[in-house]
Amino acid sequence: MALQQRSVCIQTADFDLGAEVAALRAGDPGVGAVCAFVGTVRDRNDGAAVAAMELEHYPGMTERAIDAMIDEAARRFDIRGVRVIHRVGPLQPQDQIVLVAVTSAHRGEAFQACEFLMDYLKTQAPFWKKEQTPEGARWVDARVSDDAALARWGITARNSA
Repeated sequence: MALQQRSVCIQTADFDLGAEVAALRAGDPGVGAVCAFVGTVRDRNDGAAVAAMELEHYPGMTERAIDAMIDEAARRFDIRGVRVIHRVGPLQPQDQIVLVAVTSAHRGEAFQACEFLMDYLKTQAPFWKKEQTPEGARWVDARVSDDAALARWGITARNSA
């Protein structure tokens, strides 16, 4: 089945999980399952304290890349709707960074598609993260573990060496 609903939003403002899920489900009586992932800013990374994080992106290019990820998820899984919100700008520990929400008729497809989209988003979406630590600012590099997570889906990360 083709996606009934999809949206991608890159924004500085926070989001309300309940409102976003309600909007994604609205008007689709075929939804039997919703799976959502919310990522937040941690106060530590790679052994260092993190006081703040700033995320940057290329407007237009980032949304197109995420839309392509959603297209791939729709080819792989029987899903009805997808909502991706990614925040940019300055963020503090415990702030929400990302929401990936997926609807489907059955939970298995929603779980798999949500995990697939997060793995894809983490490695392939054009975002740049800079952390503020006691030692100063540092750019966050891609993790080998994120590339390995994407490889489970048969995809080689573009940022792998």
